[in-house]
Amino acid sequence: MSPDLWSFSLDLYAKPGVEPACLTLQSAGVNVCLLLCGLWLERRGVACNEQRLQQLRQLTEPWEAEVVRPLRALRSQWKTGARQDTALDSLREQVKRLELEAERRLLERLQAAAEDWPEEQRNDSALWLQRLAANAEPASRDALHQLRVAVSGT
Repeated sequence: MSPDLWSFSLDLYAKPGVEPACLTLQSAGVNVCLLLCGLWLERRGVACNEQRLQQLRQLTEPWEAEVVRPLRALRSQWKTGARQDTALDSLREQVKRLELEAERRLLERLQAAAEDWPEEQRNDSALWLQRLAANAEPASRDALHQLRVAVSGT
């Protein structure tokens, strides 16, 4: 398993079916960076509790709202126009790279917040994912299952 959250996320994202699952969850309003962090914590055997969930959410929500979502919205807004305009397509790719970098910075922040949490016995390996995706739409359950399967293979 990758020792840091960013490498873990890249390794997981490269597995078959994970990218579309993450995009489905993202479209359903689930914070994928938070899910990836939860999966990483599960793999490390860190117990899930309300205090830790709240700490991660408090760290994630402002960054997501103020940095990641505006970049994603701009990139999405330019998607159609970029198909016929190479200059706009080039700018859109730059925004895409910024969005990815913003997500990387968020994952680094999440890792720093959780780094000292003790690794314990793994008892309910799906608890982090269950709690972080509790409000996910029923249609995204297949995507959550895909993530569980991918993580179990790491």
